Amino acid sequence: MKVPFLDLKVQYLSMKDEIHAAIQQVLDATAFAGGPFVARFEKEFAAFCGCREGIGVGSGTEALWLCLLALGIGPGDEVITVPNSFIATAEAISFCGATPAFVDVDPRTYTLDPNKLEEYLKFRNPNSAIRNRPKAVIPVHLFGQPADMDPILEIAKKYNLAVIEDACQAHGALYKGKKAGSLGDAGCFSFYPGKNLGAYGEAGAVVTNNPAMAAKMRMIRDHGQSKKYHHDLIGWNDRMDGIQGAILSAKLKHLSAWNEARRKNALLYTKLLKNTGGIVVPEEAPYARHIYHVYAVRAQNRDKLMSALGEKGISCGIHYPIPIHLTDAYKFMGLGKGSFPAAEKCADEFLSLPMFPELAEEQIEYVCSEIKGLLS
Repeated sequence: MKVPFLDLKVQYLSMKDEIHAAIQQVLDATAFAGGPFVARFEKEFAAFCGCREGIGVGSGTEALWLCLLALGIGPGDEVITVPNSFIATAEAISFCGATPAFVDVDPRTYTLDPNKLEEYLKFRNPNSAIRNRPKAVIPVHLFGQPADMDPILEIAKKYNLAVIEDACQAHGALYKGKKAGSLGDAGCFSFYPGKNLGAYGEAGAVVTNNPAMAAKMRMIRDHGQSKKYHHDLIGWNDRMDGIQGAILSAKLKHLSAWNEARRKNALLYTKLLKNTGGIVVPEEAPYARHIYHVYAVRAQNRDKLMSALGEKGISCGIHYPIPIHLTDAYKFMGLGKGSFPAAEKCADEFLSLPMFPELAEEQIEYVCSEIKGLLS
């Protein structure tokens, strides 16, 4: 049996007519850069997240970057995040001229450990003039599981830090009944094609309940314009494409059902693999409703297992094999191996199994059967 890691085509075929109709509307209106279809999606997605404002941009990376710029973060500032995210989280910080600082993760949830955050801030007095000033924290809702936001928000308030949620993998995830992205000062999303809500190209968005922050981001993404040719500040070109806005509006109607299908698939994986020696299944935190953008188990001899599964026709992935602080791009920080043990252990052991809403029960059973056979 062949089991792909991801199958975007099956989802496209299931709503082909809706997608084509959405694209045709944009073509008929010739509204290609920003425009009414993006504005409609911004409103719909903000409402979905329980927020007042939505700002469509070109990617999740740009969403993070614009948030930081809108908060006035730049040279001399420090932004705290985790080392076991996609590098975009740190890149957005660096491209503001600020310095990323890393805090280790909870080894059960793989998200920012609030205790480690508190320890770091106690050691690094945010009011100190020495080196960089901590100005914000970016908790990452990794794989679709929200970070433990209540203590993070409490600590951020104590130390006067802005909170930007990296919700690029958490479209529709819940923290104590509230949508990911609605808990901090702003939430950032990627609509890369493989995400739970994926565009047919690059796209991203920010949601917030702060109208002033939203207004500033709208200006920054459009060359700093408050209106045409009135450039109130130095901006950039980060507008979402009209075609992507229309496609995302069509797909948003299905997102909740797709998330439920992912949760059903994850439940079956966990049931079949829970007592398998050599495998640690993901744990859903009691405060969370995980939406399983990725179903990542931890496995010793991960690379060997992945290779053997590939020979059985099962495609897997690794998110992420090199923690950010150990990449060549950030080696200048001087943080060697052993700096963040939990994140580094995850990088060595994570194995992402096939996961998409249309994954069949018999495919999951085959994957689990082969894993058990290989580990027995």
